[in-house]
Amino acid sequence: MGKRGNKKFNKGRGGGGGERRDWQDLPKSNERFETYYDSQGFIPEEEREVFWESLRKDLPNSFRFTGSKGHALSVQERLKDFYIPKIASVQYEGNNVEPPRPVEWYPDQLAWSMTTPKQVVRRFAPFAWFQKFLVAETDVGNISRQEVVSMIPPLLMDLRPGMTVLDMCAAPGSKSAQLMELIHTGEEDAMLQAAKQVKEGAAGSEPLGPEGLADDGRSTGLLIANDSDHKRAHMLIHQMKRLSSPNLIVTNHDATMYPSIRLPPKPSAEGKQSPNRYLKFDRILADVPCTGDGTARKNFGVWKDWTPMNAVGLHAIQVRILVRALQMLKVGGRVVYSTCSMNPIENEAVVASAIDRCGGLDNVEIIDCSNELPGLKRASGLKSWKVMDRENRMWNTWNEVEEHRAQSGITGLGRIAEGMFPPASDMPLERGIRIYPHLQDTGGFFITVLEKKSEIRAKPEDSSKVIPKGTVAALTEELEFKQKTGAGEPLEKIEALDDLVPHDKAADLEREKNASVAEATHQPPYFATDQVSPGKRNADSIEDGLPTKRARLDNGTEVVIGDRPIHKPPPVQEVDVPESSDATPAPPSTETPQASASEPQPKPPKRKPGQPLEEPFRYLDPNHEELEPIFKFFEISERFPRDRFMVRNAEAIPSRTVYYTSALARDILVANQGHGIKFVHCGVKMFVKQDAQRLEVCRWRIQTDGLRIVEPWLGPARAVSLTQKETFRKLLVEMFPKVDDGGWQNLGEIGERVRDIPMGCSILYINSEGEEKFSERMVLPLWRSLHSVNLMLPKEDRRAMLLRIFNDDTPVQNTTQKRDAAAAKSSAAAVQAIATEEEELKQENIVIGQDEQDQMDTRETYTQANGEEDRFNTTV
Repeated sequence: MGKRGNKKFNKGRGGGGGERRDWQDLPKSNERFETYYDSQGFIPEEEREVFWESLRKDLPNSFRFTGSKGHALSVQERLKDFYIPKIASVQYEGNNVEPPRPVEWYPDQLAWSMTTPKQVVRRFAPFAWFQKFLVAETDVGNISRQEVVSMIPPLLMDLRPGMTVLDMCAAPGSKSAQLMELIHTGEEDAMLQAAKQVKEGAAGSEPLGPEGLADDGRSTGLLIANDSDHKRAHMLIHQMKRLSSPNLIVTNHDATMYPSIRLPPKPSAEGKQSPNRYLKFDRILADVPCTGDGTARKNFGVWKDWTPMNAVGLHAIQVRILVRALQMLKVGGRVVYSTCSMNPIENEAVVASAIDRCGGLDNVEIIDCSNELPGLKRASGLKSWKVMDRENRMWNTWNEVEEHRAQSGITGLGRIAEGMFPPASDMPLERGIRIYPHLQDTGGFFITVLEKKSEIRAKPEDSSKVIPKGTVAALTEELEFKQKTGAGEPLEKIEALDDLVPHDKAADLEREKNASVAEATHQPPYFATDQVSPGKRNADSIEDGLPTKRARLDNGTEVVIGDRPIHKPPPVQEVDVPESSDATPAPPSTETPQASASEPQPKPPKRKPGQPLEEPFRYLDPNHEELEPIFKFFEISERFPRDRFMVRNAEAIPSRTVYYTSALARDILVANQGHGIKFVHCGVKMFVKQDAQRLEVCRWRIQTDGLRIVEPWLGPARAVSLTQKETFRKLLVEMFPKVDDGGWQNLGEIGERVRDIPMGCSILYINSEGEEKFSERMVLPLWRSLHSVNLMLPKEDRRAMLLRIFNDDTPVQNTTQKRDAAAAKSSAAAVQAIATEEEELKQENIVIGQDEQDQMDTRETYTQANGEEDRFNTTV
C-alpha cells in the first residue's frame, strides 16, 4: 500500500528556508475529487460530511502477526500479556489512553490497530518499550505493517493447503505473505505426526498427511508471486523470506500478458507422453495497479494530483489483468479482484467489462460474500455511476458520449470507453464489497470475488467503443471537426500527422509492459520518456493544452502518468493441448539452459541496464556425492526426499548453499527451463557450507530457514535439549561462549552435552514444557567448533528474542572480541595461544557476517524499491 504519506514536504523551498511541515499539515482538498464523489450519490447525503472528515484524518497504524499460527499467537501473547496492560494504565489529560486493539473481524485477533496520538506516544515510557517491540519483531518478520483493508482480499479467497495460487501484482508482498500462511495451515503439526508414524514403523510406503498436506505432512500447494518491476520483485523476496517456504516462486512478468507455465508431460496408458500441459490455478489474486484514492488518509499525492483521467487511463489495463486471470483459472476456481480505489471506473466497470469479454455470467459468476468476515462494516457494490471527462462534465451513458461526439467532437473525451459505464445487462455487481473510511476508521477499498463456471475464450477489445486520444486517428477526427466548424486551420496547412505522432512499436510494447507495475502506492501506470519530441507535445496541445502528470522514478528518470494505448489482449490459455496461439507464450529466454559437461556454455542472456543477472536454478542428482555425507551426519531419514535439492549456478555445483523446494516448484522450474519464464526466486536455504578446523568434520550446517522442514526427520545424534530460560538467555546474549577449559560449566543443563558432542552443526531443541515454560517450542541451529559453541542466529533475531522472552535489551556480545582485547594485555605466549584460537574461530565469524550481509543486501534492495524502511517510524 501507499508509502508517500510518510514523506515530508518543505514550505517555501528555495526561498530562504521556510517552515518545514509534515504532509499532514498541508490542506487536504481537491475540488474535482470532491465534486466527483459527491455527484455520484453512492455516499448518502447524511453521511457525506463524516465521509470527507474521515478521509482527511490520519490513518490509524495497523499491523499483523505473521508466520505459522502457533508462532504468531506466541508473539501476540507477549503483546497482550505484557505491553497492553502497561499502556492501558497510562493517563493523559485525565483519561486512560486507548491501547492498541485487535481488528474484530480478523481471525484469531492476529491483526491490530492503534490510534494513539504521537504526542502521547512520545511522552510515556510504556510506549517506548512497545515501540522497541514493534520494530524488533518487524525487523525479523514476525510483524508486518499493513493497512487493515489490504488484509481483506486473501481472507476471501477460500484458500486451503494443496492449492495453486497466483498473486499477479504482488509487490511489496503483504498479501502474498497472507496467502503463503494459508497454504501452510496445519503443516507443522502434520509433519510432526507423519514423522512420528514413520519412526514408530506405523507408516506404509505412500505419503502421509491429510488433504493438501499429503506429502508426509508437507503442503503440496504453491504460490507464484509476480511483479513486472525487477526491483519490486526482489522486494517480494525480502517480505517473504521469514516465512521460509519451499512452496514459493517469484516471477517478473507483465500481468496483462502473463505467460503460460508449462507442466511436465504425463505418460499415457500406451507409454507415450501427453501433449503440452499448462498450469491452471485454483486461486488468483488480482490486486491491480490503481489510482489509490482510497489511500488519501496517508497519501497526500491523492489530494494534490487527483484527476478523473487517472482512472480513465488505467481502466483498460485493469480489465486486461482480470481477463488474463480468468483465462489462467481452473473451472471452479476463484479470482479475487481488488483495488484501493473507490472509483467505479476502476472497480465495478472493470468487473463488468471482464465478465462481458469472457462470455458473460454463464462463464463467470460474482460470488456473494456478504456473510464472510462477520464484524467487517461494508457497503454493497454499485449498479449505476457516472463518468467524468477532462472538462469535468459528467456522463451517464455511452450513448450520451457518442451523441456529443457526433455534434461537438472529442475534445476532453480522450480515452473514455463504453466499458467504463454501467453495463446494459443486469449483473449482480452489488455483490462486490466497498469499504469507505468512515464506516470503520480505515482507508477506502474495493473487492469482488469471481468464480469461473466454464472454459472461456475471451473476446478481443473493441477499439470502436473507445474515444481515441493521442493517435493519428484522433488527431484526424479532431482536425476534421475543427475544419468543418471553422475552429481550426485547414488540413492542408497541417504538416504530416505522422511527424506529429511518431509511431514506435517497440516503445508501445515497452509502455504496455511498464503499465502493469504493481506499485505499493497503487498509483497509475507509468511509461518512461527519456525525451518527449516537440511533435508529440504539439499533438497533445490539440487536447486544449491539458497538463500531463509527471513523476520521477528511483533512478531519476522522468515518467509520464496518463492515457495508454489499447493493445489486443493475449488469447485464452488452453490445457492439455499442443502449444498454439491459445497459450500465451513466454518471452525470449532469459536463463542459461541446463548445463552439460559435454556441451559448451551459451552466452549470458541480454538484460536491461542495471538489472542483475539471475543465476539459473539447477537441481542436484539425488545420489550426488555431497548429499550422502549430509544425510549420514544428521541421521536424516531416508523418507525425506532427495530429489528436491537445488543450487543456483549453471554448473550445478553445491559450492556454498543448497536450496530445497517443493515437488511442484521443482517440476515447474525444470519444465520451463529455457522457455523464457523470468524466475527470480524459489526455494529455501537448507544447507550452508562452513569451514571447520578438522578435515573429518561435516562442513555443511542446516540453515535456520530450512530447519523447520527437515527437523522432524533428524536423528538424535546432533540433538541438544534446553529447558532453562537463563541458559537460553546466555546463548542469545553471548556469541561464541567457550566450552573447553571448564567453560562448559557456565552453560547450565546443556554444558556437558555441548562439551562432548563432536564438532559441526547441532540442533538446539527448546522445550515448551518444564518448570520455566517457554511460550512455544523452538528449534535452532548450533555450531560446535574446536573451543566454543555458537547459536547460529543473526543479531537482529537475537535482539528480538531477548526483548520478547526476557524483556531484555542487552546488546549482543561477541566474546571473541573481548578475548582479543584481553590478549593484548597478556604475555606473549598467551597472546599467541589466543591468536591461534581466534584464527580457528575466524571462519565462524565470516559465515555469520555473510548471513547478516545477505540480509542487509536484501533489505537495501527493499528500501530502494519501497522508498522507506518498513518500520513503525510514524509512532516514534
